[in-house]
Amino acid sequence: MKTLICAINTKYVHSSLAPWCLKAAITKYEPDVECEVLELTINEQKNVILSKIMEKEFDIIGFSTYVWNIEIVLALCKEIKKARTSRIVLGGPEVSYNAHEILEKYPVVDYIISGEGERPFADLCGDKPLENIGGLCYRNGDKIIIKEPYVSNENPPSPYTEDYFTSLNGRIAYIETSRGCPYRCAFCLSGRCGGVRLFDVEEAKKNILLLATSGAKTIKFIDRTFNADRKRAKELFAFIIDNYGKEIPHNTCFHFEIEGDILDEKTISLLSKAECGAIQMEIGLQSFNEQTLISINRKPQTQRICENVKKLIALGNIHIHIDLIAGLPYENYESFANSFNRALELEPHMLQFGFLKLLHGSDLKENMSDYCECLSTPPYEVISTKWLSKKELEKMHTTEDFFDRFYNSGRFTRTARYLNKNTENPFKIYTELGEFVKNNEKERSLDSLSLLVYEYLCRLDSIDADLLRDYMAIDRLASNRMGTLPEFLKIHSSKIKQILAELDKDENTRRKFGVKRAITLLKSENSAIYVDYDIKNPVTGEYKLSKIVI
Repeated sequence: MKTLICAINTKYVHSSLAPWCLKAAITKYEPDVECEVLELTINEQKNVILSKIMEKEFDIIGFSTYVWNIEIVLALCKEIKKARTSRIVLGGPEVSYNAHEILEKYPVVDYIISGEGERPFADLCGDKPLENIGGLCYRNGDKIIIKEPYVSNENPPSPYTEDYFTSLNGRIAYIETSRGCPYRCAFCLSGRCGGVRLFDVEEAKKNILLLATSGAKTIKFIDRTFNADRKRAKELFAFIIDNYGKEIPHNTCFHFEIEGDILDEKTISLLSKAECGAIQMEIGLQSFNEQTLISINRKPQTQRICENVKKLIALGNIHIHIDLIAGLPYENYESFANSFNRALELEPHMLQFGFLKLLHGSDLKENMSDYCECLSTPPYEVISTKWLSKKELEKMHTTEDFFDRFYNSGRFTRTARYLNKNTENPFKIYTELGEFVKNNEKERSLDSLSLLVYEYLCRLDSIDADLLRDYMAIDRLASNRMGTLPEFLKIHSSKIKQILAELDKDENTRRKFGVKRAITLLKSENSAIYVDYDIKNPVTGEYKLSKIVI
Protein backbone atom coordinates (compact mmCIF):
# COMPACT_ATOMS: atom_id res chain seq x y z
CA MET A 1 0.00 0.00 0.00
CA LYS A 2 1.38 3.39 -1.03
CA THR A 3 0.01 6.58 0.51
CA LEU A 4 0.56 10.20 -0.49
CA ILE A 5 -0.38 12.99 1.93
CA CYS A 6 -0.71 16.37 0.26
CA ALA A 7 -0.76 19.80 1.92
CA ILE A 8 -1.44 22.94 -0.11
CA ASN A 9 -0.23 25.91 1.92
CA THR A 10 -0.93 29.62 1.48
CA LYS A 11 2.74 30.54 0.91
CA TYR A 12 6.04 28.72 0.58
CA VAL A 13 7.29 30.27 3.83
CA HIS A 14 4.45 28.49 5.69
CA SER A 15 5.08 24.84 6.41
CA SER A 16 2.30 22.43 7.38
CA LEU A 17 2.36 20.23 10.46
CA ALA A 18 -0.76 18.14 9.73
CA PRO A 19 0.63 15.84 6.98
CA TRP A 20 3.67 15.04 9.06
CA CYS A 21 1.46 14.15 12.04
CA LEU A 22 -0.47 11.80 9.74
CA LYS A 23 2.72 10.25 8.42
CA ALA A 24 4.03 9.75 11.97
CA ALA A 25 0.81 7.94 12.85
CA ILE A 26 1.13 5.62 9.84
CA THR A 27 4.74 4.87 10.82
CA LYS A 28 3.60 4.01 14.35
CA TYR A 29 0.36 2.11 13.69
CA GLU A 30 0.82 0.75 10.14
CA PRO A 31 4.60 0.45 9.53
CA ASP A 32 4.10 -1.69 6.39
CA VAL A 33 2.37 1.18 4.58
CA GLU A 34 4.67 3.30 2.41
CA CYS A 35 3.94 6.97 3.01
CA GLU A 36 5.18 10.22 1.46
CA VAL A 37 4.36 13.88 2.17
CA LEU A 38 4.07 16.50 -0.57
CA GLU A 39 3.81 20.19 0.37
CA LEU A 40 2.72 22.70 -2.28
CA THR A 41 1.21 26.21 -2.31
CA ILE A 42 -1.97 27.76 -3.69
CA ASN A 43 0.21 30.23 -5.60
CA GLU A 44 1.33 27.50 -7.99
CA GLN A 45 -0.69 26.91 -11.15
CA LYS A 46 -3.23 24.09 -10.84
CA ASN A 47 -1.67 22.16 -13.72
CA VAL A 48 1.76 22.41 -12.03
CA ILE A 49 0.34 21.12 -8.74
CA LEU A 50 -1.45 18.30 -10.55
CA SER A 51 1.72 17.37 -12.42
CA LYS A 52 3.70 17.15 -9.16
CA ILE A 53 1.02 14.93 -7.64
CA MET A 54 0.75 12.64 -10.66
CA GLU A 55 4.51 12.09 -10.67
CA LYS A 56 4.00 10.09 -7.47
CA GLU A 57 2.73 6.54 -7.08
CA PHE A 58 -0.10 6.10 -4.58
CA ASP A 59 -3.06 3.86 -3.79
CA ILE A 60 -4.49 6.40 -1.35
CA ILE A 61 -4.08 10.18 -1.45
CA GLY A 62 -5.04 12.36 1.49
CA PHE A 63 -5.54 16.13 1.47
CA SER A 64 -5.56 18.45 4.49
CA THR A 65 -8.30 20.99 3.78
CA TYR A 66 -8.85 24.54 4.99
CA VAL A 67 -10.85 27.55 3.74
CA TRP A 68 -7.89 28.72 1.65
CA ASN A 69 -7.37 25.47 -0.30
CA ILE A 70 -10.66 23.53 -0.42
CA GLU A 71 -11.64 24.76 -3.89
CA ILE A 72 -8.36 23.81 -5.53
CA VAL A 73 -8.33 20.49 -3.65
CA LEU A 74 -11.76 19.54 -4.99
CA ALA A 75 -10.70 20.58 -8.50
CA LEU A 76 -7.59 18.39 -8.18
CA CYS A 77 -9.68 15.45 -6.97
CA LYS A 78 -11.69 15.52 -10.20
CA GLU A 79 -8.52 15.47 -12.31
CA ILE A 80 -6.91 12.70 -10.25
CA LYS A 81 -9.98 10.47 -10.64
CA LYS A 82 -9.86 10.88 -14.41
CA ALA A 83 -6.43 9.23 -14.47
CA ARG A 84 -6.29 7.01 -11.39
CA THR A 85 -8.48 4.64 -9.41
CA SER A 86 -6.67 5.70 -6.24
CA ARG A 87 -8.85 6.34 -3.21
CA ILE A 88 -9.15 10.01 -2.20
CA VAL A 89 -9.44 11.04 1.45
CA LEU A 90 -10.13 14.55 2.74
CA GLY A 91 -9.63 15.71 6.30
CA GLY A 92 -9.23 18.93 8.24
CA PRO A 93 -11.54 21.67 9.53
CA GLU A 94 -13.04 22.52 6.13
CA VAL A 95 -14.68 19.09 5.74
CA SER A 96 -15.07 17.81 9.30
CA TYR A 97 -18.50 19.37 9.81
CA ASN A 98 -20.01 19.22 6.33
CA ALA A 99 -18.96 15.71 5.34
CA HIS A 100 -22.43 14.73 4.10
CA GLU A 101 -22.58 17.72 1.75
CA ILE A 102 -19.12 17.02 0.30
CA LEU A 103 -19.72 13.29 -0.20
CA GLU A 104 -23.09 13.97 -1.79
CA LYS A 105 -21.85 16.69 -4.12
CA TYR A 106 -18.43 15.28 -5.04
CA PRO A 107 -18.49 11.56 -5.96
CA VAL A 108 -14.74 11.75 -6.68
CA VAL A 109 -14.13 12.01 -2.91
CA ASP A 110 -14.14 8.53 -1.40
CA TYR A 111 -13.72 9.26 2.31
CA ILE A 112 -13.78 12.13 4.76
CA ILE A 113 -12.19 11.98 8.18
CA SER A 114 -14.02 14.19 10.64
CA GLY A 115 -12.06 15.40 13.66
CA GLU A 116 -8.53 14.31 14.55
CA GLY A 117 -7.01 12.34 11.72
CA GLU A 118 -3.91 10.50 12.91
CA ARG A 119 -5.37 7.18 14.06
CA PRO A 120 -8.34 7.08 11.62
CA PHE A 121 -6.11 7.76 8.60
CA ALA A 122 -3.61 5.11 9.68
CA ASP A 123 -6.45 2.61 10.17
CA LEU A 124 -7.84 3.40 6.71
CA CYS A 125 -4.43 2.98 5.08
CA GLY A 126 -4.09 -0.31 6.95
CA ASP A 127 -7.39 -1.55 5.46
CA LYS A 128 -9.24 -1.80 8.76
CA PRO A 129 -13.03 -2.32 8.44
CA LEU A 130 -14.60 1.05 7.58
CA GLU A 131 -17.28 0.73 10.26
CA ASN A 132 -14.58 0.43 12.94
CA ILE A 133 -12.67 3.57 11.98
CA GLY A 134 -13.40 6.57 14.17
CA GLY A 135 -14.63 9.73 12.44
CA LEU A 136 -14.62 8.09 8.99
CA CYS A 137 -17.45 9.24 6.71
CA TYR A 138 -18.09 7.27 3.50
CA ARG A 139 -20.66 5.83 1.11
CA ASN A 140 -22.24 2.42 1.56
CA GLY A 141 -24.10 1.88 -1.70
CA ASP A 142 -26.55 4.78 -1.99
CA LYS A 143 -26.28 5.58 1.70
CA ILE A 144 -23.84 8.13 3.14
CA ILE A 145 -22.42 7.13 6.52
CA ILE A 146 -21.61 10.06 8.81
CA LYS A 147 -19.78 9.72 12.13
CA GLU A 148 -19.10 12.13 14.93
CA PRO A 149 -15.74 13.94 14.84
CA TYR A 150 -13.02 11.71 16.21
CA VAL A 151 -11.27 12.82 19.39
CA SER A 152 -8.33 10.80 20.61
CA ASN A 153 -7.30 10.13 24.20
CA GLU A 154 -3.69 9.59 23.14
CA ASN A 155 -0.89 12.04 22.51
CA PRO A 156 -0.18 12.07 18.78
CA PRO A 157 3.15 10.58 17.65
CA SER A 158 5.88 13.14 17.03
CA PRO A 159 5.97 14.55 13.49
CA TYR A 160 9.55 15.77 13.92
CA THR A 161 11.47 13.27 11.82
CA GLU A 162 14.55 13.70 9.67
CA ASP A 163 12.30 13.97 6.59
CA TYR A 164 10.28 16.72 8.26
CA PHE A 165 13.34 18.83 9.03
CA THR A 166 14.71 18.35 5.52
CA SER A 167 11.38 19.57 4.14
CA LEU A 168 11.17 22.46 6.62
CA ASN A 169 14.29 24.10 5.21
CA GLY A 170 14.16 27.20 7.42
CA ARG A 171 10.48 28.02 6.84
CA ILE A 172 8.07 29.03 9.61
CA ALA A 173 7.74 26.00 11.88
CA TYR A 174 4.74 24.96 13.96
CA ILE A 175 4.49 23.20 17.28
CA GLU A 176 1.48 21.77 19.10
CA THR A 177 1.63 21.20 22.85
CA SER A 178 -2.12 20.85 23.43
CA ARG A 179 -5.38 20.32 21.57
CA GLY A 180 -8.80 21.78 22.13
CA CYS A 181 -9.82 24.97 23.86
CA PRO A 182 -11.50 25.74 27.20
CA TYR A 183 -13.69 28.33 25.47
CA ARG A 184 -16.54 27.84 23.02
CA CYS A 185 -16.34 31.02 20.90
CA ALA A 186 -19.26 30.95 18.47
CA PHE A 187 -17.12 31.81 15.41
CA CYS A 188 -14.43 29.18 16.09
CA LEU A 189 -14.12 25.37 15.90
CA SER A 190 -11.36 24.83 18.47
CA GLY A 191 -13.67 24.21 21.42
CA ARG A 192 -16.08 22.04 19.43
CA CYS A 193 -14.68 18.70 20.58
CA GLY A 194 -14.43 19.19 24.33
CA GLY A 195 -11.87 20.89 26.53
CA VAL A 196 -8.10 21.12 26.44
CA ARG A 197 -5.91 18.02 26.15
CA LEU A 198 -2.38 18.79 27.31
CA PHE A 199 0.55 16.91 25.82
CA ASP A 200 3.59 15.88 27.84
CA VAL A 201 5.47 19.01 28.90
CA GLU A 202 8.91 17.38 28.74
CA GLU A 203 8.20 16.25 25.18
CA ALA A 204 7.19 19.84 24.40
CA LYS A 205 10.54 21.12 25.69
CA LYS A 206 12.40 18.55 23.61
CA ASN A 207 10.49 19.62 20.49
CA ILE A 208 11.11 23.32 21.19
CA LEU A 209 14.86 22.67 21.10
CA LEU A 210 14.59 20.52 17.97
CA LEU A 211 12.75 23.27 16.09
CA ALA A 212 14.94 26.06 17.45
CA THR A 213 18.06 24.37 16.09
CA SER A 214 16.45 23.39 12.77
CA GLY A 215 17.17 26.70 11.03
CA ALA A 216 13.60 28.01 11.46
CA LYS A 217 13.61 31.65 12.57
CA THR A 218 9.92 31.72 13.57
CA ILE A 219 8.25 28.98 15.61
CA LYS A 220 4.49 29.26 16.07
CA PHE A 221 2.60 27.46 18.80
CA ILE A 222 -0.75 26.35 17.36
CA ASP A 223 -2.30 25.81 20.79
CA ARG A 224 -5.54 27.76 20.58
CA THR A 225 -5.14 29.16 24.11
CA PHE A 226 -1.55 28.59 25.11
CA ASN A 227 -2.04 29.89 28.67
CA ALA A 228 -5.22 27.89 29.38
CA ASP A 229 -3.11 26.15 32.05
CA ARG A 230 -1.23 29.10 33.55
CA LYS A 231 1.27 27.01 35.54
CA ARG A 232 2.22 24.98 32.49
CA ALA A 233 2.46 28.08 30.30
CA LYS A 234 4.86 29.70 32.80
CA GLU A 235 6.98 26.55 32.80
CA LEU A 236 7.35 26.62 29.00
CA PHE A 237 7.92 30.39 28.90
CA ALA A 238 10.63 29.96 31.54
CA PHE A 239 12.20 27.10 29.56
CA ILE A 240 12.47 29.27 26.45
CA ILE A 241 13.79 32.28 28.38
CA ASP A 242 16.36 30.21 30.33
CA ASN A 243 17.67 28.48 27.18
CA TYR A 244 17.63 31.50 24.90
CA GLY A 245 21.09 32.31 23.60
CA LYS A 246 22.27 28.90 24.80
CA GLU A 247 20.54 25.86 23.29
CA ILE A 248 18.07 28.18 21.57
CA PRO A 249 19.85 30.43 19.05
CA HIS A 250 19.52 34.19 19.20
CA ASN A 251 17.10 35.68 16.65
CA THR A 252 14.66 32.79 17.06
CA CYS A 253 11.11 34.07 17.59
CA PHE A 254 8.32 32.15 19.34
CA HIS A 255 4.71 33.10 18.58
CA PHE A 256 1.85 32.36 21.01
CA GLU A 257 -1.91 32.84 20.97
CA ILE A 258 -3.00 33.64 24.51
CA GLU A 259 -6.10 34.69 26.42
CA GLY A 260 -5.45 38.17 27.79
CA ASP A 261 -7.75 38.19 30.81
CA ILE A 262 -6.15 35.18 32.52
CA LEU A 263 -2.61 36.55 32.46
CA ASP A 264 -1.27 37.04 35.97
CA GLU A 265 1.44 39.27 37.41
CA LYS A 266 3.90 36.40 37.85
CA THR A 267 3.66 35.51 34.16
CA ILE A 268 4.09 39.14 33.09
CA SER A 269 7.09 39.47 35.40
CA LEU A 270 8.59 36.32 33.90
CA LEU A 271 8.02 37.58 30.35
CA SER A 272 9.87 40.78 31.18
CA LYS A 273 13.05 38.69 31.31
CA ALA A 274 12.74 37.47 27.71
CA GLU A 275 15.31 38.74 25.22
CA CYS A 276 13.94 41.49 22.99
CA GLY A 277 12.17 39.89 20.03
CA ALA A 278 12.24 36.34 21.38
CA ILE A 279 8.46 36.26 21.93
CA GLN A 280 5.37 37.43 20.05
CA MET A 281 1.88 37.43 21.55
CA GLU A 282 -1.43 37.37 19.71
CA ILE A 283 -4.44 38.33 21.81
CA GLY A 284 -8.02 38.22 20.56
CA LEU A 285 -10.19 41.11 21.73
CA GLN A 286 -12.76 40.65 18.92
CA SER A 287 -14.99 43.51 20.19
CA PHE A 288 -15.62 45.96 23.02
CA ASN A 289 -19.39 45.62 22.66
CA GLU A 290 -20.58 43.62 25.69
CA GLN A 291 -23.73 42.38 23.98
CA THR A 292 -21.61 41.19 21.05
CA LEU A 293 -19.16 39.35 23.31
CA ILE A 294 -21.94 37.62 25.24
CA SER A 295 -23.60 36.55 21.97
CA ILE A 296 -20.41 34.80 20.82
CA ASN A 297 -19.87 33.04 24.18
CA ARG A 298 -17.04 35.26 25.35
CA LYS A 299 -16.85 36.86 28.77
CA PRO A 300 -16.78 40.67 28.52
CA GLN A 301 -13.49 41.06 30.41
CA THR A 302 -12.21 43.84 28.16
CA GLN A 303 -10.96 46.06 30.97
CA ARG A 304 -8.71 43.35 32.38
CA ILE A 305 -7.49 42.36 28.91
CA CYS A 306 -6.62 45.99 28.17
CA GLU A 307 -4.72 46.36 31.43
CA ASN A 308 -2.67 43.26 30.66
CA VAL A 309 -2.04 44.29 27.05
CA LYS A 310 -0.74 47.66 28.28
CA LYS A 311 1.58 45.90 30.73
CA LEU A 312 2.94 43.60 28.02
CA ILE A 313 3.52 46.48 25.60
CA ALA A 314 5.21 48.51 28.35
CA LEU A 315 7.81 45.74 28.75
CA GLY A 316 9.18 46.74 25.33
CA ASN A 317 10.58 43.29 24.57
CA ILE A 318 7.50 41.52 23.15
CA HIS A 319 5.69 42.15 19.86
CA ILE A 320 1.96 42.42 20.65
CA HIS A 321 -0.69 41.65 18.04
CA ILE A 322 -4.38 42.13 18.91
CA ASP A 323 -7.44 41.14 16.88
CA LEU A 324 -10.88 42.53 16.19
CA ILE A 325 -13.59 40.90 14.05
CA ALA A 326 -15.98 42.94 11.89
CA GLY A 327 -19.43 41.49 11.24
CA LEU A 328 -20.20 39.94 14.64
CA PRO A 329 -23.75 39.98 16.03
CA TYR A 330 -25.00 43.30 17.47
CA GLU A 331 -21.94 45.18 16.18
CA ASN A 332 -23.02 48.02 13.89
CA TYR A 333 -20.76 50.51 12.15
CA GLU A 334 -20.58 52.92 15.09
CA SER A 335 -20.03 50.10 17.56
CA PHE A 336 -17.15 48.68 15.53
CA ALA A 337 -15.61 52.15 15.19
CA ASN A 338 -15.72 52.41 18.98
CA SER A 339 -14.09 48.98 19.35
CA PHE A 340 -11.39 49.97 16.88
CA ASN A 341 -10.64 53.29 18.59
CA ARG A 342 -10.46 51.71 22.04
CA ALA A 343 -8.13 48.99 20.76
CA LEU A 344 -5.95 51.61 19.07
CA GLU A 345 -5.54 53.48 22.36
CA LEU A 346 -3.51 50.49 23.60
CA GLU A 347 -0.91 51.20 20.85
CA PRO A 348 -0.31 47.54 19.91
CA HIS A 349 2.41 46.79 17.39
CA MET A 350 -0.27 45.27 15.17
CA LEU A 351 -4.03 45.71 15.25
CA GLN A 352 -5.65 43.31 12.82
CA PHE A 353 -9.31 43.59 12.08
CA GLY A 354 -10.56 40.65 10.13
CA PHE A 355 -14.03 39.91 8.81
CA LEU A 356 -16.33 37.27 10.21
CA LYS A 357 -16.27 33.95 8.38
CA LEU A 358 -19.12 31.51 8.97
CA LEU A 359 -17.13 28.29 9.17
CA HIS A 360 -18.81 24.91 8.85
CA GLY A 361 -19.36 23.56 12.36
CA SER A 362 -19.27 26.90 14.15
CA ASP A 363 -22.21 28.00 16.28
CA LEU A 364 -22.59 31.19 14.24
CA LYS A 365 -22.85 29.19 11.01
CA GLU A 366 -25.80 27.34 12.47
CA ASN A 367 -27.50 30.32 14.11
CA MET A 368 -26.78 33.39 11.96
CA SER A 369 -28.65 32.49 8.76
CA ASP A 370 -31.55 34.81 9.63
CA TYR A 371 -29.24 37.70 10.51
CA CYS A 372 -26.63 37.86 7.80
CA GLU A 373 -25.60 37.11 4.26
CA CYS A 374 -22.25 35.49 3.57
CA LEU A 375 -20.31 34.23 0.57
CA SER A 376 -21.52 30.78 -0.48
CA THR A 377 -17.94 29.79 -1.36
CA PRO A 378 -14.80 29.81 0.81
CA PRO A 379 -13.89 31.71 2.91
CA TYR A 380 -17.65 32.18 3.65
CA GLU A 381 -17.07 35.77 4.65
CA VAL A 382 -20.00 37.84 5.85
CA ILE A 383 -21.02 40.46 3.26
CA SER A 384 -23.91 42.00 5.21
CA THR A 385 -25.59 41.55 8.58
CA LYS A 386 -28.69 42.79 10.37
CA TRP A 387 -26.41 45.45 11.86
CA LEU A 388 -23.99 46.19 8.99
CA SER A 389 -24.93 46.91 5.38
CA LYS A 390 -23.02 45.68 2.34
CA LYS A 391 -21.88 49.21 1.66
CA GLU A 392 -20.54 49.61 5.19
CA LEU A 393 -18.65 46.32 5.04
CA GLU A 394 -17.20 47.21 1.64
CA LYS A 395 -16.02 50.53 3.06
CA MET A 396 -14.45 48.70 6.00
CA HIS A 397 -12.47 46.50 3.61
CA THR A 398 -10.92 49.63 2.10
CA THR A 399 -10.12 50.90 5.59
CA GLU A 400 -8.56 47.57 6.55
CA ASP A 401 -6.34 47.51 3.46
CA PHE A 402 -5.07 51.03 4.12
CA PHE A 403 -4.62 50.43 7.84
CA ASP A 404 -2.55 47.34 7.13
CA ARG A 405 -0.24 49.29 4.85
CA PHE A 406 -0.03 52.29 7.14
CA TYR A 407 -0.20 51.20 10.78
CA ASN A 408 0.49 47.46 10.74
CA SER A 409 3.45 47.79 8.38
CA GLY A 410 5.40 49.50 11.17
CA ARG A 411 6.59 52.15 8.70
CA PHE A 412 4.55 55.05 10.13
CA THR A 413 4.78 54.54 13.89
CA ARG A 414 5.23 58.17 15.00
CA THR A 415 2.94 59.51 12.30
CA ALA A 416 0.19 57.12 13.40
CA ARG A 417 0.66 57.98 17.07
CA TYR A 418 0.46 61.71 16.27
CA LEU A 419 -2.65 61.16 14.14
CA ASN A 420 -4.37 58.98 16.74
CA LYS A 421 -3.84 61.52 19.53
CA ASN A 422 -4.91 64.53 17.48
CA THR A 423 -8.18 63.28 16.05
CA GLU A 424 -11.39 62.61 17.94
CA ASN A 425 -12.32 59.58 15.85
CA PRO A 426 -9.28 57.79 14.36
CA PHE A 427 -11.46 55.15 12.67
CA LYS A 428 -13.26 57.89 10.73
CA ILE A 429 -9.93 59.41 9.61
CA TYR A 430 -8.50 56.03 8.61
CA THR A 431 -11.66 55.35 6.62
CA GLU A 432 -11.40 58.71 4.83
CA LEU A 433 -7.67 58.18 4.25
CA GLY A 434 -8.31 54.72 2.85
CA GLU A 435 -10.85 56.07 0.37
CA PHE A 436 -8.54 58.96 -0.57
CA VAL A 437 -5.60 56.64 -1.24
CA LYS A 438 -7.76 54.17 -3.16
CA ASN A 439 -9.14 56.91 -5.41
CA ASN A 440 -5.86 58.75 -6.02
CA GLU A 441 -3.06 56.17 -5.95
CA LYS A 442 -1.54 55.69 -9.39
CA GLU A 443 0.98 53.07 -8.26
CA ARG A 444 1.04 50.90 -5.15
CA SER A 445 4.34 52.00 -3.63
CA LEU A 446 5.61 53.33 -0.31
CA ASP A 447 6.45 56.75 -1.78
CA SER A 448 3.02 57.09 -3.36
CA LEU A 449 1.28 56.05 -0.13
CA SER A 450 3.39 58.45 1.94
CA LEU A 451 2.69 61.43 -0.32
CA LEU A 452 -1.06 60.84 -0.32
CA VAL A 453 -1.12 60.47 3.48
CA TYR A 454 0.83 63.73 3.81
CA GLU A 455 -1.43 65.60 1.39
CA TYR A 456 -4.60 64.43 3.10
CA LEU A 457 -3.50 64.99 6.69
CA CYS A 458 -2.20 68.49 5.96
CA ARG A 459 -5.81 69.45 5.27
CA LEU A 460 -6.90 68.67 8.84
CA ASP A 461 -7.10 71.61 11.26
CA SER A 462 -5.81 69.46 14.13
CA ILE A 463 -2.58 68.55 12.28
CA ASP A 464 0.52 70.75 12.26
CA ALA A 465 2.16 70.38 8.82
CA ASP A 466 5.71 70.83 10.13
CA LEU A 467 5.25 68.24 12.89
CA LEU A 468 3.63 65.86 10.42
CA ARG A 469 6.56 66.22 8.01
CA ASP A 470 9.05 65.59 10.80
CA TYR A 471 7.26 62.48 12.09
CA MET A 472 6.96 61.06 8.58
CA ALA A 473 10.64 61.74 7.83
CA ILE A 474 11.77 60.16 11.11
CA ASP A 475 9.55 57.12 10.51
CA ARG A 476 10.99 56.68 7.05
CA LEU A 477 14.60 56.81 8.21
CA ALA A 478 13.96 54.55 11.20
CA SER A 479 12.20 51.80 9.24
CA ASN A 480 13.89 51.85 5.83
CA ARG A 481 17.60 51.05 5.66
CA MET A 482 17.86 52.66 2.23
CA GLY A 483 18.24 55.90 4.19
CA THR A 484 16.56 58.06 1.56
CA LEU A 485 13.53 60.33 1.79
CA PRO A 486 10.98 61.05 -0.94
CA GLU A 487 11.34 64.54 -2.36
CA PHE A 488 8.39 66.04 -0.47
CA LEU A 489 10.03 65.13 2.87
CA LYS A 490 13.56 66.30 2.05
CA ILE A 491 15.16 69.43 3.48
CA HIS A 492 18.06 70.61 1.33
CA SER A 493 20.66 72.39 3.45
CA SER A 494 24.43 72.71 3.68
CA LYS A 495 24.06 72.13 7.42
CA ILE A 496 23.62 68.40 6.81
CA LYS A 497 27.19 67.90 5.52
CA GLN A 498 28.54 70.02 8.38
CA ILE A 499 26.68 67.97 10.98
CA LEU A 500 27.84 64.67 9.48
CA ALA A 501 31.43 65.91 9.48
CA GLU A 502 31.16 66.94 13.13
CA LEU A 503 29.71 63.56 14.08
CA ASP A 504 32.64 61.74 12.46
CA LYS A 505 35.14 63.87 14.39
CA ASP A 506 33.77 62.71 17.74
CA GLU A 507 34.81 59.16 18.69
CA ASN A 508 31.47 58.70 20.53
CA THR A 509 29.40 59.45 17.45
CA ARG A 510 31.78 58.36 14.69
CA ARG A 511 30.15 56.08 12.14
CA LYS A 512 31.23 52.46 12.32
CA PHE A 513 33.14 51.12 9.36
CA GLY A 514 30.80 49.79 6.67
CA VAL A 515 27.65 51.04 8.40
CA LYS A 516 25.37 53.36 6.44
CA ARG A 517 24.18 56.57 8.11
CA ALA A 518 21.23 58.80 7.19
CA ILE A 519 20.23 62.21 8.54
CA THR A 520 17.46 64.77 8.27
CA LEU A 521 16.85 68.22 9.71
CA LEU A 522 13.61 68.90 11.56
CA LYS A 523 11.19 71.69 10.69
CA SER A 524 9.41 71.85 14.03
CA GLU A 525 12.55 72.41 16.12
CA ASN A 526 16.18 73.40 15.70
CA SER A 527 17.46 69.83 15.64
CA ALA A 528 18.53 66.98 13.39
CA ILE A 529 17.86 63.25 13.56
CA TYR A 530 20.32 60.65 12.35
CA VAL A 531 20.29 56.86 12.21
CA ASP A 532 22.98 54.21 11.74
CA TYR A 533 21.78 51.08 9.95
CA ASP A 534 23.50 48.44 12.02
CA ILE A 535 21.19 47.11 14.74
CA LYS A 536 17.45 46.70 14.19
CA ASN A 537 14.99 46.40 17.09
CA PRO A 538 13.34 42.99 16.55
CA VAL A 539 10.09 44.10 18.19
CA THR A 540 9.52 47.39 16.35
CA GLY A 541 11.56 46.63 13.23
CA GLU A 542 13.25 50.03 13.59
CA TYR A 543 16.85 51.21 13.74
CA LYS A 544 18.04 53.37 16.63
CA LEU A 545 17.60 57.13 16.22
CA SER A 546 19.79 59.87 17.68
CA LYS A 547 19.02 63.58 18.01
CA ILE A 548 21.37 66.55 17.73
CA VAL A 549 20.41 70.04 18.83
CA ILE A 550 21.75 72.54 16.31
